[in-house]
Order: sequence, then structure tokens, then C-alpha cells
Amino acid sequence: MRSIVLASSSRYRRELLARLHAPFVVDRPDVDESARPGESPAATAVRLAQIKAEAVAPRHSGALVIGSDQVADLDGMPIGKPGAFDAALDQLQRMQGRTVIFHTAVALLDTRTGALAADNVPTRVRFRTLSIETLETYLRLETPFDCAGAAKIEAAGIALVESVESTDPTALIGLPLIRLTTLLRASGVVVPPP
Repeated sequence: MRSIVLASSSRYRRELLARLHAPFVVDRPDVDESARPGESPAATAVRLAQIKAEAVAPRHSGALVIGSDQVADLDGMPIGKPGAFDAALDQLQRMQGRTVIFHTAVALLDTRTGALAADNVPTRVRFRTLSIETLETYLRLETPFDCAGAAKIEAAGIALVESVESTDPTALIGLPLIRLTTLLRASGVVVPPP
């Protein structure tokens, strides 16, 4: 089986990729994750997924390298990882009663051929309007400061949302496994492995 490398420092992506039961290693990419002027949130997510894969590829000859990124989009404006409580609370307050599109991009780079395939899987999330006390309780419980838009629906955060629309339920968590397995199969890797 081909060697698989996850170009990521995200624990959520590691946990998701492990669901496929295919062995992989993790290599942290060192890239600037800033959006470019005039770049749409979807384009930012795809570009960052690609450059993450490209950043670690030279260290893994013969491997398939997976890059991924997620950018939340509120009315065409990107919402990143808050990093701290106050910034997370501000993000959640701005998203209340609104629909946010989470663009989750995945890229697969074949270091043997140099072929690079990438795609974006959008997820539309409609947020509830909740009290500031509820939002603060959620932030204390989940500490989602490393999640785009402070949205972490795997546990208590599910109460923040009214609806979720996506073709891939894993995309919102950070790695669209349905699309990734399609890319892996196109590269000759069947998951889970026989």
C-alpha cells in the first residue's frame, strides 16, 4: 500500500483520517494561512489545502500527501479560528440567526507523479439565536478556539445550530472523507484496506 501523509497539525483531521483504518503519518506544514486580498473564502480554503500538501511533499518521496483547510464564510467574508474566548464569543454573536458556509477543501498530491487534485466541500450551517450566557457556557465547555468560527458541533456545540446541509457529514469537522476516499481510489488506494 502507498504511504499516506497527512499535512496537518489538526487533531480533528488526524481523528477523521484514522476512521479509514489506513496507516498514515502526520507532518506539520509550515505555511502562511492568511487569505490573499480579494480572495474568496472558498478559494482560500482550496489554495491552503494545496500549499499544505506541497509544503511537506519533498520530505515524503513516493507518498500520497493529503492537505486540507477550512474557512468559514459569512456573507463572503472569511471567519477564521478565534484563538481566544472573547474573539470566539464575538464570532458566535455575529453568526446568530444566520447561515454560514464552511468551505472545507481537501488536496491529494502524488509525489511519484506530481499530480495534484483538490476540491472544496461546502457545508451550510444555520445558527440559532441564543443568549449570551448559553454561548459563554458552550465556550467554557468546549474551548473551540482552534475551530473556524468557534463552531465545534461534535458535542455541546450541536445545540448552537438549527440545521446543517452538506454532501459529506465529515466536512464540517475538518476533513471531507467522502471526497478524500474518491481521490485516494483514483490514486489506486482502496480504503479501508483489504
